[in-house]
Amino acid sequence: MGSTCVRIAIDAMGGDHAPREIVAGALRAKEELGVEVLLVGDPQEIEAALPSKTSMERVQIVSAEDAIAMDEEPLTAVRRKPKSSINVAMGLVKQGEADAVFSAGHSGAAMASALLRLGRIKGIDRPAIGTVFPTMVASKQVLILDVGANVDCRPKFLEQFAVMGSAYSQYVLGVSEPKVGLLNIGEEDCKGNDAAVRAHQMLQENSQINFIGNAEGRDVLSGEFDVIVCDGFVGNILLKFAEAVGSIILQILREELPQGLRGQIGSTILKPNLKRVKQRMDHAEHGGALLLGVDGICVIGHGSSQAPSVFNAIRMAKEAVDNQVLQRLQSQLIVNSQ
Repeated sequence: MGSTCVRIAIDAMGGDHAPREIVAGALRAKEELGVEVLLVGDPQEIEAALPSKTSMERVQIVSAEDAIAMDEEPLTAVRRKPKSSINVAMGLVKQGEADAVFSAGHSGAAMASALLRLGRIKGIDRPAIGTVFPTMVASKQVLILDVGANVDCRPKFLEQFAVMGSAYSQYVLGVSEPKVGLLNIGEEDCKGNDAAVRAHQMLQENSQINFIGNAEGRDVLSGEFDVIVCDGFVGNILLKFAEAVGSIILQILREELPQGLRGQIGSTILKPNLKRVKQRMDHAEHGGALLLGVDGICVIGHGSSQAPSVFNAIRMAKEAVDNQVLQRLQSQLIVNSQ
């Protein structure tokens, strides 16, 4: 598929700053990435968020009668509101009118809608949310999954996460032979609870992945691993902790720079370096997390997403489409199940 024809369905009503920031990020993505954007939601609110009349000619607005609030029970809300913005956006992907979907709204609702409307890839029992973290190795990232979709995981689920994560790391992140690890409390094969021990054995025996063993908490950002699998309970805690640490470090850097003239001179000299630090550590630079395992490309954004995060999330969706992640996952899982 050519890069200029990728069509992204965007839940314009999802997120703390919707629709203004969602629309702004979508417009930038159209301008800089060459994607077609379909803004799904209340047409009047979306039009009010557009910066000018000419902007209306650059996007397609798809009407949705309702939206799912962050405090609603996801599965109930998805079923009770079939014409909500997330359901309509998912429907566009299901009908082939869009190549991918992005939402910064209720992540549970996005997952429920994806499962109900897109279904799972054959060979996958549970989809996983995968997100990339920076590492101590410059220009290298590690993919962590699951970071919130499944609180409890059987060893078989973790094995499936590893296969999906390895394929994504290879075809999108460009790692020729991704090194896969299992997040655990020790390096030894026998460490962890019964599920972890059994998952370790299954991962070790899977010829489709390059499993190199357990990863302790201190190994996550070491750069030694390309993919790390865990259950969604642990993964979500890890994700939120990493976001907090990144924000704290950036804040400390700002506070500790000298004040006055010396500070201005120092800041000017360090500005390119500080910008690179921010790019590596700020979760907004990554934009979102891919829901792997559903039969469609679905990117879930942070609830607090603003325009830069939305832009980066759409870029992630486009890269997944361009690199045929869905088709590659399907073929990989067929081989794995044989």
